[in-house]
Amino acid sequence: MFQLGKTIVSEDIISKDFVCNLSACKGACCIDGDAGAPLESDEADILKEIYPKVKPFLRKEGISAIEKQGTYITTDDGELETPLINNADCAYVIFDEKNVALCAIEEAYNQGEITWKKPVSCHLYPIRVQDYTEFSAVNYHKWQICDDACELGKEFGVPVYKFVKEALIRKFGEDWYMELEKVAATIK
Repeated sequence: MFQLGKTIVSEDIISKDFVCNLSACKGACCIDGDAGAPLESDEADILKEIYPKVKPFLRKEGISAIEKQGTYITTDDGELETPLINNADCAYVIFDEKNVALCAIEEAYNQGEITWKKPVSCHLYPIRVQDYTEFSAVNYHKWQICDDACELGKEFGVPVYKFVKEALIRKFGEDWYMELEKVAATIK
């Protein structure tokens, strides 16, 4: 672990390799698990605002879940998350012709309907950020469903932090990322 500004960063994001392999996992991270995607408070407001433009991209099951639960939910712990369909799929999940899970929010973004790509927690994955009062912890989240992504990352020689560069800059800024690159040069 090392400190960058107000973040404590796991060296795993530098030493582990990762490149999403959607042809292997089929987007399992969006349909497996027991919780929706973590949201920041401003993202909850964004979801409410963009829902009318995202709705045409959604499956009927997603629309139903969102209309019953809301564009986001608040957990018993007070955390904000995307709602789920039957406690499984993220309500914003859609599938392509090969049955690969994709994000309706990102599809609306790609089609130019909205200017917000998707929740930063999704964009950052496999990095998870936990905010504390004095700092944020930046960790690599190892999940068996991503084993193929780790193999592909190793094959291409792409460390986690490079795979999610755009998302890290979105979350922490360009200067923070440049400092991360300097640290990475001394570690790897």
